[in-house]
Amino acid sequence: MSMSPQTLALVLPCYNEEAILEYTASACLKKVIDLESKFNFGTSIIVLVDDGSKDNTWAIIEGLCKGESSRFRGLKLSKNCGHQNALFSGLMYARNYSDCIISLDADLQDDINVIDEMIEKFLKGNQIVYGIRKSRSTDSNYKKLTARIFYKLMLIMGVDIIYDHADYRLTSRRVLNELEEYKESNLFLRAIFPQLGFKSDKVYYDRLVRTAGETKYPFSKMLNFAIEGITSSSISPLRYIAIIGFIAMILSFMGALWALYTKFTNQGVPGWASIVLPIYFISGLQIASIGVLGEYIGKIYKETKRRPKYIVEKII
Repeated sequence: MSMSPQTLALVLPCYNEEAILEYTASACLKKVIDLESKFNFGTSIIVLVDDGSKDNTWAIIEGLCKGESSRFRGLKLSKNCGHQNALFSGLMYARNYSDCIISLDADLQDDINVIDEMIEKFLKGNQIVYGIRKSRSTDSNYKKLTARIFYKLMLIMGVDIIYDHADYRLTSRRVLNELEEYKESNLFLRAIFPQLGFKSDKVYYDRLVRTAGETKYPFSKMLNFAIEGITSSSISPLRYIAIIGFIAMILSFMGALWALYTKFTNQGVPGWASIVLPIYFISGLQIASIGVLGEYIGKIYKETKRRPKYIVEKII
């Protein structure tokens, strides 16, 4: 059954985006006006979430909200809460005013011209429409390699994630109402949305070159994001520890047989193999296992405190 959304919302998390935000706001405003005319929408909104920026991002958002257009909304978080929490706050706000909500990055590398196709698929009954990159031609070789490792690692670890999809997606109000029931503090939205089970589809686009500003995802943040995603969405690492432990037992038994062989053939240094190798191997295994367990225990610790994921300091 087709749906006819009355309003559209764009949600853009922003962190230190003063160099590009005015350009992004202008392009998004033009786009939503065109979409209102094309799909007979009511007045749509553009939600800009300031995730604790240290530059003039919030001042620019205030200026946009107080300007001529009534379509801009500004949310200022009390501190930097991370991209996923900032995005979540914007989605929860936008669903109160819109039937069709689209999230995208403030650098506008996600091609907004495919929003038309997203909405067409939404009108055909899809509750979620994912934006998928066609290729990584605009990325450096380093970026291509790390992205490929990221998605492969996610799949190996059992995380249900869509390849080459970031957070450029369309969702219905119904989907976001259900998303609100996910109370965990450690959010990884890329894995949560596929778990919701609603009818979905995909659109494909070429990612554009950033016109201003710098990327907010250096290698350290990408690594932390991957760890958060795996430990928030999968218990596979814990299972792998059990498998590795079993393999270690087999290798230790084989090492014992080898030590016996060298002893009876007088080929080995007395005591070296039976002491040093097991110590190195088992110690390394234990330290790695404790590290993985620590990640999960840390997640449990954060969840049991039930602290808010974010605090909205101001809304314009």
